[in-house]
Amino acid sequence: MTVLIISSTEDPAGTNIKNSLLVESSWNEIDAFNNQPVYQHTEMKDVVIATIKDRTIRHENIDKELQEKLGIKPHQVIFISRHRSKTGEPTLTTHPIGNYGDATSFGGKQKTLVRSSPRLTTHLLRLMKKNAEQSKLYHKVCFEVTHHGPYLDTPTIFAEVGSTEEEWKKKEPANAVAKSLLELLENYHYEEDFPDDIPVLIGIGGGHYAPRFTEVALAKKVAFGHMIPTYQIEGGNIDDEILEKTIQATPNVKGIYLHKKELKKSQVTQYRNWFEGKGISIISSKELQDL
Repeated sequence: MTVLIISSTEDPAGTNIKNSLLVESSWNEIDAFNNQPVYQHTEMKDVVIATIKDRTIRHENIDKELQEKLGIKPHQVIFISRHRSKTGEPTLTTHPIGNYGDATSFGGKQKTLVRSSPRLTTHLLRLMKKNAEQSKLYHKVCFEVTHHGPYLDTPTIFAEVGSTEEEWKKKEPANAVAKSLLELLENYHYEEDFPDDIPVLIGIGGGHYAPRFTEVALAKKVAFGHMIPTYQIEGGNIDDEILEKTIQATPNVKGIYLHKKELKKSQVTQYRNWFEGKGISIISSKELQDL
């Protein structure tokens, strides 16, 4: 099994994160992919860095490609990347991937979710928050909801620096992400490395930056898998089919967290009834242990 970290030469933030990983820890060059070096961690032999030359969100099936060309079989994929937003707010973010609706603009497959890694993603969020504060960064640290490609068969997360070209080129935020990834990998490589008593939830409601889910994750013993924002609901993309896919792509899901203030009462009732009909409870923050 391998943890595959993917960077892109066309992505300045991802390149900076990769360079920080190489500086902050010890790696051996073991092969080449796309005429770019492939690195293996000298102590954590199952951690590998590979580099692509196109956009990360559109490089479909990178897991299969690496297995076919290099014999590397990923069990977990981590993309290190830039994040772009209209507001340009400086951010450090992490999130699962997939599309609730159309896939034309941002890669992946239509109405298809990639298997998430809730406990890895949530632990990474907390480490990024800690390292951003220790480095006195001004960046907002948060989840993003599930969005964009590429498509893979392997559990995947993104770790990103946003949200402008100026921020992508800075070393400090990239270094905070790299340090967080190394701290994560010192203890956990795969979802099954975590204790079973960490409840995994699907989040529903709220905005793109998942403010309530981020708040809960930073305060409570919990992990969030796929997250559905209100704008996807209002856009008509969330039907029975995609709800079922959300369950299937969130391993070990134990419950649903509803951001009720961002949902209509009729929607709260609808989702409560639907998930409870599947034997999945609605969980409130009061039911979760403090960290």
